[in-house]
Amino acid sequence: MEFIRERTSVPVPKIYCAFTYRNKTYIAMERIKGTMLADGWLQRSEESRSRILNQLKTMIEEIRSIRSPHGSSVASVDGGSLNDPRLPGIGTIYPIPTARRFGPFEDINAFHRWLRRPHKDADDAFPDEVNEMIKAHEETDWGQPVFTHGDLSSFNIIVKDDKVTGIIDWETAGWYPHYWEYTRASRVSPQNAWWVDYLDRFLEPKPNERKFEETRCEFWGEI
Repeated sequence: MEFIRERTSVPVPKIYCAFTYRNKTYIAMERIKGTMLADGWLQRSEESRSRILNQLKTMIEEIRSIRSPHGSSVASVDGGSLNDPRLPGIGTIYPIPTARRFGPFEDINAFHRWLRRPHKDADDAFPDEVNEMIKAHEETDWGQPVFTHGDLSSFNIIVKDDKVTGIIDWETAGWYPHYWEYTRASRVSPQNAWWVDYLDRFLEPKPNERKFEETRCEFWGEI
């Protein structure tokens, strides 16, 4: 959050201190004034929704404009390992304290191969949609990773009236492929399913990448 605060105008909580107590780490931070965007969203006017979504679009563009100091690496903000408990195997195949951590990766191709583990290459035994995904992974020029929040749920955006007052819960943030923000935001809980209908209004739509991610989630498993 301090990384974002220092480099953008995006509203994030101010960090007061961090400490460890009984082998657990705690962060004391500012409480953002407002309520979760999810609260009352469906009762808002279209004009109110548009004002909020336009603010979000500007904020996300600002975040994505930050240049990575880690080159082509898919990594956390400081170049280290990443966290996303929704990915298959994270928190289950790795012992504590490495649970939920993965990477960093040399580049996006290496990240994709890790996501497909242990099946790295196309195979005639795979369904067509899986081989299509693998081909896209291997043959697409993915460019450089961009900074990504990784969990842009309506529960992680704080608003007061028609103003976005904070974006919270940055634990899954890092340098990821350009489509990752969109596809992760598309993976929602049932009570947040309505949010998917609004993503294209503040995130650049990535329909092909979303299709490939849906294939990966179906065949590799994911929460």
